[in-house]
Amino acid sequence: MAPDPSQATQKPRGQSWALRLRQAHANLAPLVLAPLVITVSSGMAYRLLRDWGGWGRDRAHGLMVLHEGEWLKAWLGAEAETMYVLLNGVGLLWMLGSGGWLAWDRWRRKGVPRETGKGGV
Repeated sequence: MAPDPSQATQKPRGQSWALRLRQAHANLAPLVLAPLVITVSSGMAYRLLRDWGGWGRDRAHGLMVLHEGEWLKAWLGAEAETMYVLLNGVGLLWMLGSGGWLAWDRWRRKGVPRETGKGGV
């Protein structure tokens, strides 16, 4: 029996790198989201309460402790604050980069019809 010529052009069944990127983005999102929410909300609250709420530096200090990750020192040691800031920044850059690429890839492919095997789009 002769081989089917349509099978010669098909890609292997392994996951594409786009699918792996999408899965990595989805798996890391919950881990990145919580620290970002803490950082953003405490930073905004600090600034707004200092400027518009009349809070002094001492009264708002707890918000800055949350914002900078200083609260982790008691559990993880002196380097925890630096690692919190570093991982928060790297996580944000990862989510922006991978999310931006996924959005661009979807937008790029939107106009390209996919073969369904039924002769239609």
